[in-house]
Amino acid sequence: QVHLVESGGGLVQAGGSLRLSCAASGRTFSRYVMGWFRQAPGKEREFVAAISNSGGSADYADSVKARFAISRDNAKNAVYLQMNSLKPEDTAVYYCAAYLRPGYSDYAPRTQSPYDYWGQGTQVTVSS
Repeated sequence: QVHLVESGGGLVQAGGSLRLSCAASGRTFSRYVMGWFRQAPGKEREFVAAISNSGGSADYADSVKARFAISRDNAKNAVYLQMNSLKPEDTAVYYCAAYLRPGYSDYAPRTQSPYDYWGQGTQVTVSS
């Protein structure tokens, strides 16, 4: 089992940057596929980015591609989301999610169903 805690959210002007962090408990972090999802007011939670447990593959929603970058540091049990060129439509609660795979691969799913563990979320607000 893994416990996830997000941090790094806040208020930023359009065009600015934020770096979200997700700290994970447990000794098997490297085996987890990690993802970031977000939920804006009145909308369903949506995929943002994911990184495989091999670290060799990452996937992004079209809306954030070329602006956001996901990375992981297995030595620190952490995954990050660097967000650049932020837009008001990026305003949402951002959630970190984890999915335990028995072996290492480049699999980094966009759908929510494989992810077993979720953090409480961190608020990102982008003002125009």
